[in-house]
Amino acid sequence: MKAVRETDLYPAVKSFLEGQGYEVKGEVGACDVVGLRGDDDPVIVEMKTGFSLSLFHQGVARQGVSDDVYLAVPRAAGKRFGKALKDNIALCRRLGLGLLTVRLRDDLVEVHVDPAPYTPRKSRERRGRLLREFARRVGDPNEGGATRVGLVTAYRQDALRCAEHLAAAGPCKGAVVAEATGVPTATRIMAADHYGWFERVSVGVYQVTPKGLDGLKLYEGRGAQAGVSS
Repeated sequence: MKAVRETDLYPAVKSFLEGQGYEVKGEVGACDVVGLRGDDDPVIVEMKTGFSLSLFHQGVARQGVSDDVYLAVPRAAGKRFGKALKDNIALCRRLGLGLLTVRLRDDLVEVHVDPAPYTPRKSRERRGRLLREFARRVGDPNEGGATRVGLVTAYRQDALRCAEHLAAAGPCKGAVVAEATGVPTATRIMAADHYGWFERVSVGVYQVTPKGLDGLKLYEGRGAQAGVSS
């Protein structure tokens, strides 16, 4: 099976634009495809054999010539391409670019997004979660850019406070841990036991597990004790 070339996309893209009433020519100046229709802004299409940073760079550069800039790539089958398509549609919206795919077996051109100014919709719920997490976080226990695995969140800091108190005081009722640590959700955290740090020894009474002691060593100095008196 021969490799796909950018030129393989051209006949379908040219035919599609001509069907919209454009006169179409290839390789005009630095542009892969240019379509003109009356006094409208020129439509510019930049083509690549797949999504790439270079394709987006070219598209953004062409916005200096026209507002109507499209990117075009061959349409592929499978979940991997489907995810890439979804992600790149979102990126095109943010950049104000249009996006076409070409199904080469029958030259079907599909428009996934048209060029338009991007106005993001803010999520109050997500903003609220972000600000609450920031406010609850004690100190700055994580380095920016670190992987998500093992990050010290406000929830993990609360769990560390509970484990720290149990390690020092021995088995305690949840209410006692909550009062001593200043973590009002101590009982809920220990009952849920997301990290395997707590063990219920009787009704409402918890102790720290060996894994919890390991957790205290692992996260020592990363927020468990900052601002906490046990």
